[in-house]
Amino acid sequence: MAEAAPDRPHRGTIFVEDAEVLDIEAWPGEQFIMRLVAPQCAAHARAGSFAHVTCDPALPMRRPLSLMRADPGSGVIEFLFKIVGDGLRLLSQRRPGEKVSVMGPIGKPFAPTPGRPRPLLIGGGVGIPPMVFLAETLGPAARAGLVLMGSEVPFPFAPAASRIAVDGLPQGVTAAMPLMENLGVPSRLASLAGFDGCYAGYVTELGREWLRALDAAALREVEIFACGPTPMLKAAAALARDFDLPCQVSLEEYMACAVGGCAGCVVRVNTPSGPAMQRVCVDGPVFEAAAVDWAAMQH
Repeated sequence: MAEAAPDRPHRGTIFVEDAEVLDIEAWPGEQFIMRLVAPQCAAHARAGSFAHVTCDPALPMRRPLSLMRADPGSGVIEFLFKIVGDGLRLLSQRRPGEKVSVMGPIGKPFAPTPGRPRPLLIGGGVGIPPMVFLAETLGPAARAGLVLMGSEVPFPFAPAASRIAVDGLPQGVTAAMPLMENLGVPSRLASLAGFDGCYAGYVTELGREWLRALDAAALREVEIFACGPTPMLKAAAALARDFDLPCQVSLEEYMACAVGGCAGCVVRVNTPSGPAMQRVCVDGPVFEAAAVDWAAMQH
């Protein structure tokens, strides 16, 4: 593969593989978790990166999917997706042993700030996968923080009553993600759908309650990471402003090529030299929340 051009660091780090489907789990709300063998993608993936996936041989346009887990040792990657349109419906019908073309990993990943050892991870809906990947990447460092996940359909896992105490949260908010429990990472769930043990409100409101309970010294250790629908990301950016905290967001945009050629996924951001249009696929998908022109976001 050709050496990456100095001004195009993503060149030379994206691979196309015929990945074998290991299994696919169906969850309520037309949600699916797919595991595939894609050694190159697994070896180079970072929390926040994504892949461009061919959903079916008869469908030429790929779909961007956030990576939820990647194991360089086994070469296995995982996606969580929810059916939106014909493409993802076709992807949900793939079966173990079949091959799926995967192009990835793509995009700029999350970059935790040194000196901020108390991460607050906020994932909404299909924005949950990057938070899972980031929590696993942080390892023991994530145990000092909190992972919050929100959904208005049943979660794509069986929630468990947490054994990990978290100060500052309302009484009765005990629902957690079992994977986070196994890692020893505090997590809690939020929903307006009335699920048992979940916070009855938006996931960013639950984050606000936790931040309010921290003292000044603890707040100086917090950094926010978020992925989800644009209204949730706007709320996460506002939360960061209110508490004067750094915040990185992974944006969700429609895209065609996913490698920076078509410029169909551009967003307006503020840079030191003034406003600029940047591509979510290769300039992102992770951006500093304070730099995003939220007023210009369309959804």
